[in-house]
This record gives sequence, structure tokens and C-alpha cells, in this order.
Amino acid sequence: MKIALITDTHFGARNDNIFFDEYFYKFYEGIFFPYLQQHGIKNCIHLGDVMDRRKFVSYRTAKNFRERFLLPFNTLEIDLHMLVGNHDIYYKNTSQVNSLSELLGHRYKNIHIYEDATEVDFDGFPILLMPWINSTNELYAEGMIDETKADVCMGHLEINGFQMNKNVMVSQGGREKEFFRKFDTVMSGHFHHKSDDGQIYYLGTPYELYWNDWEDPKGFHIYDTETKTLERIVNPYTIYEKIYYDDTKENYLEHDTSKYQNKYVKLVVVNKKDLYQFDQFLDKLYQADAFDIKIVEDFSDLDASTVSDDIVNNTEDTVTLLNKYIDDLSIDLSKDRLKDQMRSLYVEAQDLDLE
Repeated sequence: MKIALITDTHFGARNDNIFFDEYFYKFYEGIFFPYLQQHGIKNCIHLGDVMDRRKFVSYRTAKNFRERFLLPFNTLEIDLHMLVGNHDIYYKNTSQVNSLSELLGHRYKNIHIYEDATEVDFDGFPILLMPWINSTNELYAEGMIDETKADVCMGHLEINGFQMNKNVMVSQGGREKEFFRKFDTVMSGHFHHKSDDGQIYYLGTPYELYWNDWEDPKGFHIYDTETKTLERIVNPYTIYEKIYYDDTKENYLEHDTSKYQNKYVKLVVVNKKDLYQFDQFLDKLYQADAFDIKIVEDFSDLDASTVSDDIVNNTEDTVTLLNKYIDDLSIDLSKDRLKDQMRSLYVEAQDLDLE
């Protein structure tokens, strides 16, 4: 059996931004569902964080979710197994109030929702499905790990030693790898950057959500229960573009701006010697119908190769900056615990992003 795996879809992201909404469904309608149909996939597991906001889901997001995400599973006769993620729950200490159960309930025979750890048999191949672990279901989750006969675990997990995104490594606050040592393979959502250590695989988001996803390939996966192999299907669609403007190295009057249509563009001005050329290029950019254009300057005293993303986008390394600041403090408190608290606050702040 081949099972489609997808995670961290975050419907309603970026304050229900309609541009992101259409970008998401461009992937589903152009890549995801056509692939499942063409390859006869009849089972899909969603590894959590279906929705973006923990406190509410807008009517428009709910309508699009039902018509453009759920309905195709029913039309194609695909069973959808949905794990509750931390963004899907209202309270932090329990999964009992969650958006999936409230929106879906038992309305769909082909959709299965998991609030607690559950061993599911896929045509004779057992998989332990592990939704977000909190203080209410923690003991039950530990018991299921001890009892399960499954060699494969799929969940929405926070495990130390993996990257949250390209720039931030989680070293504390999550569970240690030893917690999952009995499994041959662990596949997880939660962290948006794809990475693995040969046993534990973070699958990453299917599309870009924030600027720190720029040039970080996205997509979904197919797991083959017979060969126990994982295949990645890349999403070719992006929404972020960066331009390092240096008119000492390129004639921007000849620059093709058509690829910036329906994109968020960040124009990093490294060298701007010809003001007329710069103004003409800006006009071309605006005429290309980008969603948004941000101009970042002045880096005229730097070479383009020395202008790093850390300089350009100060939000991408916020956790690193906080950790360095804490390391320099002269305090009696546990610095590791303080770093963990600050990282949690940073993640919550991203959830409240109103851009």
C-alpha cells in the first residue's frame, strides 16, 4: 500500500490572507489531488496542524476547507486520517476541544480524527498515529508506545535535535530521541523544515508560509508500506522572491519581471549607481502585479555576496539573537529554561502575525 503524507497545512494562515489561501489551493488543485488520482492513492495521513489559528476559524476558511480540501477526498474515495496538532487545539493542556472534531465531527465516513495515540492497521501494516502530546494525554501516549507492535510511528511531535526552520535548531523543550527508540521509523509534522537523522523524519510544510521558508523546498510524501520507503513530491509553486539588486553586475532594464506576478517580493538594494535604471526597474516590478514589494536598503558599501539573509530579514534569526542575549546575562536563573520560554513566546508571536 502507498499512503500519502501531508502535514502543517495551516488553513487560514496569515490572518486569513486571501492571497495565501489561493496559493495553497493552487498546490492542492494543481499538484496534490491530481497526483493522488493518477497514482491510485486511497489513503492519506495528515500529521497535524490542519488549521492555523488555535482560537477560531473564519467562515470563509471553513467553507474553502470543506469544498476544496475535504470534498476531493470524498470524490476520489480516499480515506483521510487526521491527527490533531498543537494549532488545532483550543487549550494547551488538552486536545478535547479541537477544530477538527468541531468542524467535522462524524459527518464524513472517509475521514478519521485522532485526539489520542492510536494504532491503525493499513492493510496488515500497523502504524502508531501520535497526535500532539500534552499533559492530559501524555501518560496514555507513553503507554501506547510501550504496547504497540508497530515499527512505524507518525505524529505531530516536538523532538530535540531538529530544525524548526532553516535557521533555528530546537535543542531543548521537546522530547529526546530516546523516547522513540523502539521504532524503526518516525515521521512527524510540527517543524516546518524537512530534515532527518535516518530514523526520525520531519516532513516539512507543503508550501511556503513565512519568509524563512524562502528557498526551502516544500511538498508532500508517499510512504510505501511494502518497501518501507519515503518518496518526496516537490511543490513547484512558491510565493516568496528575493532580488539582490546590484546594477554594477546586471542591466535591470532587461530583467524579466513576469515571474514576480502573484508573489511577495523583497528587493535588497546592494548597489544602486544608476537611479534612472532603478526607477525603471521598480516600475516594471509594480507592473508585474506582485502581491507586495518591500525595498531593503542601504547596503551600498557591501558586496552582494556578503549580504546574508540574517541582515536582510531580522525575523529569521530572532531565536538565535534571544539565545545570545540570554547567554550574556548575569543571572542565577536556569538559562536553558529561560531560552525554552523565550522560544515558546516567539512561536506564539508568529501565530499572532497580522501581516
